Amino acid sequence: MQFISTRGGMQPQPFSETLLEGLAPDGGLAVPEVMPQVDGETLERWRALTYPQLATEVLGLFATDIPRADLARMTEAAYASFPAEVVPLRAIGDGITLVGLSEGPTLAFKDMAMQFLGQVLEYTLERKDSVLNIVGATSGDTGSAAEHALRGKERVAVFMLSPQGRMSAFQRAQMFSLDDANVHNIAVEGVFDDCQNLVKALAGDLDFKRAQHLGAVNSINLARITAQVVYYFWAWLRATDAGGWTELSFTVPSGNFGNILSGFFAKQMGLPIRRLVLAANENNVLDEFFRTGIYRPRSAAQTLATSSPSMDISKASNLERFIFDLVGRDAAKVVAAWRDLDEQGFFDFTADLGRFEDEFGIVSGTSTHADRLATIRSVYETTGEIIDPHTADGVKVAREYVESGVPMLVLETAKPEKFAETIQEAIGVELDYSPELQAMLDAPQFVTEMADDEQALRAFVEANALR
Repeated sequence: MQFISTRGGMQPQPFSETLLEGLAPDGGLAVPEVMPQVDGETLERWRALTYPQLATEVLGLFATDIPRADLARMTEAAYASFPAEVVPLRAIGDGITLVGLSEGPTLAFKDMAMQFLGQVLEYTLERKDSVLNIVGATSGDTGSAAEHALRGKERVAVFMLSPQGRMSAFQRAQMFSLDDANVHNIAVEGVFDDCQNLVKALAGDLDFKRAQHLGAVNSINLARITAQVVYYFWAWLRATDAGGWTELSFTVPSGNFGNILSGFFAKQMGLPIRRLVLAANENNVLDEFFRTGIYRPRSAAQTLATSSPSMDISKASNLERFIFDLVGRDAAKVVAAWRDLDEQGFFDFTADLGRFEDEFGIVSGTSTHADRLATIRSVYETTGEIIDPHTADGVKVAREYVESGVPMLVLETAKPEKFAETIQEAIGVELDYSPELQAMLDAPQFVTEMADDEQALRAFVEANALR
């Protein structure tokens, strides 16, 4: 299995090389040269596997340059701290089932891929006798998941940018309470997109990138996308009967388009997915794109601070991987679309609007703060289950697309404890924290505040990077 760039300027590379690159040298994103295929016989054979075993099988289709025994050891280690089932499914009525993705160390779905990424990064760097300096951006959960997966790693340093004042108190504590020598938290004046733009600026400077051994762990990292593919297969296998070929739909709360892109990969691989339902919050640039065909990111000033902050994103980096398939894998058309975006602030695929659902199965919807509160309240009143605001966005939009006879699975994004203020507002319940979580919330915080300044970031990375 080899990987190419969405912009056509990278020679085919194996999994391990793309893992360390982040952005491709031409500024594009790595995608499989040919998507691996899974048939019904294989799916049935996978039913009896544990989650780590299934991860080994699915990831083994992409990471063909890693010996299977090594891959199996890494998946076992990645999910060793999770409950035995790893990803439980829970019905909440109205034909909807939650896919429990927040059983990991930071109580968010990002752990599902990040714990594997921590294992495979260390493995690859040891084989190469090299180091990696991760420069990433987070709107909340990616940063803490990355830092908890990589803290203490001798060959990896993490420089994580987050927008000042735009995360919940719990999210800030999860990141800023870490004082490991290889973890550097940087709070940037601005919004998530400003942080993401800084990361892209450094990654786009190939001389600086190579001199400083820069890499990425946000959702552009191919290992994260492929590791997330696993739980789509896991959920399908547990929501369907043996021997059947049942189509079902997934609803995915979406910000940077990485999580739903993994579902898109799974569908392309042959998993029987009827619809992929994208749920946006008030920063609904992606919903507008899938409804109108026009992608028009908003400025930092236009990006709203909401009660589902991990989705407060206006520029979805992973959309480029979908566009690559939308234009028939024609890299020149991808480059043209991004040129239009740079020159006029939008690109236009209205001519392909009908294909979004008919060919690719993608539909979308928007949820507001009032919707989140009402959804959290209704789920709690009918089931006793408390869901977090991002998952509530998913449930709200999923209800608009439930079809008779088609199971609807909503990907849970986080535990409600991470967003206690919104839970209190919705249902009047004050969530209890374990002694360990309370100690984290009360711990000193370590963070460097920085202006939205590329040169200041460059200097900070140069001064603290591993060599």
